[in-house]
Amino acid sequence: MAEALGFFQAWLKNPLRVAAIAPSSRSLANLITSEISHNTGPVIELGPGTGAFTRALIARGVRQEDLALIEFGSEFAAALHFHYPRARTLWMDAARLRAVDLFDGRAAGAVVSGLPLLSMPPRKVIAILTGAFRKMEPDGALYQFTYGPRCPVSLRLLDHLGLEAERIGGTLANLPPAAVYRIRRRHPIPFHFVRFSSRQHLPVE
Repeated sequence: MAEALGFFQAWLKNPLRVAAIAPSSRSLANLITSEISHNTGPVIELGPGTGAFTRALIARGVRQEDLALIEFGSEFAAALHFHYPRARTLWMDAARLRAVDLFDGRAAGAVVSGLPLLSMPPRKVIAILTGAFRKMEPDGALYQFTYGPRCPVSLRLLDHLGLEAERIGGTLANLPPAAVYRIRRRHPIPFHFVRFSSRQHLPVE
């Protein structure tokens, strides 16, 4: 109850950043982490909030030492650092992800995102996705949930970045109901070989 109240208060302060009025359910946490295990390697979590997905990742065998928790909300970041002291918790904007070293040079096997991408401008979404895929193995995947009827990253934006998305499931046992998408490179080449500039022409939404 205290966790839900804290989440609701954070939503009241900044509804566009938090985007939901309640923490993600156990059903959604199980779905978004369903393809991840201790064999995945390091995992980056974007916008972990109260840690619903973090708990599910640890339950699936991911070590705290193999978790990087990227959280913009100072109240959430402080709580995450307290509850998961062996994970690397960074209080920062996920759009700056490419500028930090998370696992001493090791590439992550997956990224789990709880970020409200639909409420962000395309340029910021590009920065987040570019940073995430630069930190992952060539065959790594980003898992993103949404409350909408389709992938929160538009087809034009996916094409622009050489990515593809597939819906892996949905759950009604969440407030509101949610779906999860797996986003991968169309051609699994390391992202550091892909040239990208923030001045590139962006697709019109």
